Order: sequence, then structure tokens, then C-alpha cells
Amino acid sequence: MPTQPYLRPRSSTLRRALMAVAASLLPMAVQSQTPVVFVHGNGDHAGLWDNVIWRFESNGYPASRLFAVDLPNPSASSTLSAVELNRSTPEEQTAALAAFVTRVLLTTGEKKVALVGSSRGGMTIRNYVRFGGGAAHVSHVITGGTPNHGVFAIPSVQPDGEFNGAGRYLRALNSGSEVVPGVKFLALRSDSLDKYAQADGAGLGMKGTSTNVDATGPALRGALNVVLPGTDHREVAFGPAAFRAQYRFITGRAPTQMDIVADSVAVLEGMISGYTNASPTNLPLANAVISVHTVDAATGQRLGAPAYRAVTSHTGRWGPFRASPSARYEFEVASPDSTVILHVFRLPFPRSSRVVNFRFPAPPAARPDSVSVLIMRPRGYLGFGRDTVEFDGTRAAGIPPGVPTVDRAIRWFGAREPVSVRTRVNGETLVVRTQPGDKRRLVSAEFQRE
Repeated sequence: MPTQPYLRPRSSTLRRALMAVAASLLPMAVQSQTPVVFVHGNGDHAGLWDNVIWRFESNGYPASRLFAVDLPNPSASSTLSAVELNRSTPEEQTAALAAFVTRVLLTTGEKKVALVGSSRGGMTIRNYVRFGGGAAHVSHVITGGTPNHGVFAIPSVQPDGEFNGAGRYLRALNSGSEVVPGVKFLALRSDSLDKYAQADGAGLGMKGTSTNVDATGPALRGALNVVLPGTDHREVAFGPAAFRAQYRFITGRAPTQMDIVADSVAVLEGMISGYTNASPTNLPLANAVISVHTVDAATGQRLGAPAYRAVTSHTGRWGPFRASPSARYEFEVASPDSTVILHVFRLPFPRSSRVVNFRFPAPPAARPDSVSVLIMRPRGYLGFGRDTVEFDGTRAAGIPPGVPTVDRAIRWFGAREPVSVRTRVNGETLVVRTQPGDKRRLVSAEFQRE
């Protein structure tokens, strides 16, 4: 038991010994105080970090010290200086990240944060730390699958592009030292399955063209470089092996718990956004209508009245909704003009989340006699031969072999009556229910686990 505050040992040696024992008995949450900011990649949003955040929490890291940012216009502009609606330049991304870090420091009262980035998010972090004044506010930098030397390095192809290793942006980031003194750097990469670290440009639509980049492209000279075998471009940031490396690098010790520990109640909230000018955004969407339905795990059918319903304000936020960690839910989300209605089915939420985000796509292509069902794996890619992806026991079409390069599969079903569809990704199954006869509706099975 920790000593009572009014008991003061006479010996300083004994006092230090007792203090060390007391510290070892404190919950890990008390000892781990560095705020961690997770930064998504190109076109993505904060919600992809759920599994990583839950694993940090399951190892005692305080939820109040874990943050995931939604950068407003997450897709890169065609050039470093192009002004394009709902796309962003490196400077715009860096400014948005800097503002978020400032808010985190003001909220927590801390002087420094650890930054963890997926793909383009790692480039934004590096730009902030090296050229945006971030070195004074950052203790650790972790990049996961970040194309630190480009997805290709060809001077004549998109010469002013953000992802060209031979372009001026990445040449500036990599000139001299590739790390910044006083900041600890960890670079996570795949051994061979990262679609953006391939010697041949097939995954970029340039089959037969040498990219001048290989699996070592995401490495950083001067950083701790760790290879995560068998991981794809997203798993190298969001998967369990990535979490283990991130946690150890930030805390200095290995996690004691790799499983996500379920809480008694999962309080859910998030933001609703959309596509604008053919670009995904993380801009809040007002007047979207969200309803949450408890569903039968075996059929996907709704069980009674909605468990939650709301209309978003100018903030685009929904929630909080108190969910059961053992229940399965369907999220029906209608756009303000009702041109698109999402029906998103997800596996049970084991813990609370502030970033259960939904984004409206462009209206789905309609077929007169059928409805679409999507299998989505936003935290990892799918590759035939590595991953099992099925609709009702039949292998999904459209998933190429080799390096995993797609994160979804689609199948069309008859539109005359509701149909329960059993979807599967590897060891997990999720049953969804179609909405017949209404072409505005898009049914999605979103697999959030590994």
C-alpha cells in the first residue's frame, strides 16, 4: 500500500525506496502522461485510429491523453502550390496540424506531444517538426507506411507533386538529416506488401515503369526503423503490430495487453462529412440525420425502435450515444438533401470513441433491378491469396492477387425484397440487411478489426 501523506520516513534512502514502490503500484494511466496525437493519411479521417486508441487505453493509457485529428481537406492538391477546392497543399495540412497540437497542449497543460502519422500524415508531421516550429512541441514522431522517399521518384512525372521523391517537397524534407535533433523518430514499414513502396508502378497505374522506390522507401535515415512483416500500407499504421511498436516507442516498455479490453459501456460520438468537388472532406455537415438501430447478429434485422436519433448542427457532430459493447448496430445516415442514405453495419464497439465518423460518398450508381452491398476495410487493404473476402460464402470479385491494393468489394442483390447478406473478412463475419427499391441507399459492412 502507498504510504499515507502524513507519514514521512526519516531516511532519505528509505523515502526514495518507498516512493519507488508506491510508483510501481500506481495505475499505468497515472505514469503515462505524454499526449499522443494521431494523424490520418491522404483522403482519410480520424476514425481509422479507433483500434490503436483502444489498445492504448487497454494498457492503461489515459483516454484524456489520446487525440485523433480530422484535417479539413485531407486529399493532396495536384501540385505543391495548386489552389484546388477541397484539396490541400502541404502548408495547409501543416498549419491545420499545428493548430490542433496547440489546442491539445492548452487542453492538457503539457509542453510536448507525441505525433503518430499514417501515410501522408507522417509527411505532414515531418514538415511541421522540421519547418513549422513543431520541434519545440514534439517529443516523439512515428510514421507508419509514410512514403518518406515518394511513391515514385521520377523527375519527369508530376515534378511538382507532393508524393514524388524527386520533387522539391520531399527533397527538402530529406536534405541533410532526415530526422530533427531533440525529437525521437520511429519509422514503421512493411517488408513487401505496401502498395506505395513497390519497385514497379503497377499499383499506381504505371505498370512496367520503374518507380525508383522499393520496400525501404518509408524508412528514415537516423530514425529507429522497424519492419512489420506481412503488413499492408494501412496495417503498418493501424494494425496490432504497429500498435505494439508505437506503444513501446512512446512509453519505453512493451504493452502487457494486445487484445482490446471491453468496457461496460461504449459512449459513441463523431462527425458527419461528405464529398465536395469530387474530393473527400472532413468538413462538418449540418442537417444530416442519423439513426442508430440495434440489429440481430444472425439476420441484420432491426430490433425495435431506434436506440438513438439526431440531426446534426453546424458542427456536424452526433452523439453521445451509450452503446452496449456486446450489441451490433446499424447506423442509418441520411444526407441533408436525401440524395444518399447510408446503412453502415459494424461489429460491436468494445470501448468508447469520439471519432465514429461517417462520410457521404457521391450518389451510388443505380441498377434498376438490384441494390449494392459493400464490404469495407478502411484500416487495411485486401489482397486475393492473403485475405478471405466473401458474400454469403462466395468469394468476392474484383480483389487482385499479390500486393493488397483495394479496401472494398461490391456485390449486387435483388431489389424486390429485403435480403440478409452474410459478409466475411478473414475470421470475422458481419450480417447486413438490404434496403430494396430505393437507389439512394448504400448498404455497407464495415470491418473495423484486423
